[in-house]
Amino acid sequence: MDVRRACVQGLRVLGIAAMFVTQSLAQVSRNALPPKPLLPIPTERHMAWHDMERNAFVHFTVNTFTGKEWGNGDESPTQFDPTKLDADQWARVFREAGFKGVILTCKHHDGFCLWPSEFTDHSVAQSPFREGRGDVVREVADACRRAGLKFGIYLSPWDRNHAAYGTPKYITYYRDQLKELCANYGPVFEMWFDGANGGSGYYGGSRETRRIDGAVYYDWPTTLTVVRSLQPEIVFFSDAGPDVRWCGNEQAIAGETNWCTFNTDTIYAGKSGIEALLNAGVEDGTKWVPAEANTSIRPGWFYHAEEDSLVKTPGELFEVYLNSVGRGSTLLLNVPPDRSGRISEHDVQALLGWQKLIEREFRVDLARGMPASSSSYRASSALYAPENVTDGNAESYWTTDDSVTTGSIEIIFAQPLAVKYIVVKEYIRLGQRIRSFTVEASMDGRWIPVGAGTTVGYKRILKVDMVAADRIRVNIGDAKACPIVSEIELY
Repeated sequence: MDVRRACVQGLRVLGIAAMFVTQSLAQVSRNALPPKPLLPIPTERHMAWHDMERNAFVHFTVNTFTGKEWGNGDESPTQFDPTKLDADQWARVFREAGFKGVILTCKHHDGFCLWPSEFTDHSVAQSPFREGRGDVVREVADACRRAGLKFGIYLSPWDRNHAAYGTPKYITYYRDQLKELCANYGPVFEMWFDGANGGSGYYGGSRETRRIDGAVYYDWPTTLTVVRSLQPEIVFFSDAGPDVRWCGNEQAIAGETNWCTFNTDTIYAGKSGIEALLNAGVEDGTKWVPAEANTSIRPGWFYHAEEDSLVKTPGELFEVYLNSVGRGSTLLLNVPPDRSGRISEHDVQALLGWQKLIEREFRVDLARGMPASSSSYRASSALYAPENVTDGNAESYWTTDDSVTTGSIEIIFAQPLAVKYIVVKEYIRLGQRIRSFTVEASMDGRWIPVGAGTTVGYKRILKVDMVAADRIRVNIGDAKACPIVSEIELY
């Protein structure tokens, strides 16, 4: 009888233990849910744009032949005559240089159109190019697709040629041309326009100065709705968005602190005095409006033969890369064709040398597949373990419990390795969170500070003095919510 009672009691104890195990597992399962998104977050359009990292800008119009940077609008279309235009050469060079997309100045401020628009005679249709039957936009769009590059458009809102500029009639004209470009030239990944609006011009012969209120004149919400109806996946760039913003300078220097979040309700394209705000972004911004960093490979935006000796060197372009892509922005590098219609050999050699330099410096990720440890990780679940940052999978990540907004991750080497670059990436699909971080290297049993930064975002590259380390530790010092790191790469 005593034996039977003992057996029953033992089963009860096992049952209670099993119940506690079940409850504990359920609790762990609840805690192992992914972090809630920290709004705002990027759209799929944004994510595709972030992933491109480097795009080419192409300034090409009558200015190429007149030597001007801004045409007045009274230039004759007969001046536009690129006798050897080769869009496939452009696309081939851009692809080999690592670009993923191309944005073409379909119409600059002078109003000359690189396609035969049915709404104006101020276009290639009145030029000697292809005996008046040419279409530069068509040739470039088709060449991009053949090369596997995305195609984008720049259509200047300001038009120094059009007689109706400054009146409602011009807005109809501008929208009609956007419809032409968006309906007839295949997928368009980005629409680009800047803050140059209003001033002196030809204006159909009036030769006067016209001022407009950039906040209301173009009625951008209606214009962008028209474009989005034809190109639903397009990303809009202007000084302040709404999708992508300017980085605040034309040297492609993104902010050391660079939030992808921003407020677009109080500023508009063309408003001055906001460069610092555009450069840094807004930590508590209500919309996802990442910075695009733009500059030219030459001093000017259009080709000028006298600048052939002033093309940025591969080393200078590499610094541009570190200051733009390396600070969480996408780089838009202008490469203007020469008067023959080809990318100059000076520019070609600089671009290819730049790409070789990037490939050399970032050839082998020393962290890939290496063991990692962390101060803690979410619910002690393998879903969020530190090894996720070295697995080469951008969709896996390390993160902490919701209440933990600091932490550290160590990458462990079997033997000391020389490290020159530290690359940190946040899992921005759940929002940008990190406010500050530091990097330390373990050398001869001692931790040595080697780098520090504020924001991370899509990608942050720290260039450090070469160190031979057996461990690298990334410390998250402060974050808006539990930090989420998708990848740490070491080169």
